[in-house]
Amino acid sequence: MSKIKLIAEPGKQEIVITRVFDAPRNLVFETYINPDVIPKWWGPSKYVTTVDKMEVRTGGIWRYVQRAKEEDEFAFHGVYHAIVAPERLVFTFEFEGMPGHVLLETVTFEDNNGKTLMTDRMVFQTVEDRDGMLGSGMEAGLTEALDRFEQQLQTLV
Repeated sequence: MSKIKLIAEPGKQEIVITRVFDAPRNLVFETYINPDVIPKWWGPSKYVTTVDKMEVRTGGIWRYVQRAKEEDEFAFHGVYHAIVAPERLVFTFEFEGMPGHVLLETVTFEDNNGKTLMTDRMVFQTVEDRDGMLGSGMEAGLTEALDRFEQQLQTLV
């Protein structure tokens, strides 16, 4: 299993994450946007994720809700700005617990000799927003989520 590489340069408003998956690009892309598979990998495993809305088209909206035993629910949503299958997705991301802190994500999928290099570039409105995301434990959560994503891919290869 490959590991994520996270780049967050001091003073910049972005985070860039890369990871290689041992699966063809089409499969990685289709799995990433499949509402039936999202609950199996999106977010930390201690939460149950539900896809409330997912309209994978330009202008379409998405909303995921996470719940844990004895804890409140957490919701996230955004709008798709571009879908170029199987190469790129551009969408906004907002945690509903902190409204107004919207980031723009561009996820690209590149063929790498039968494997897929996924690059997730997140651009925040401010450096403070970016640093807040980093301080929230997002690296550990994203690592776990992408490990689970890799496991889902392996069931489909």
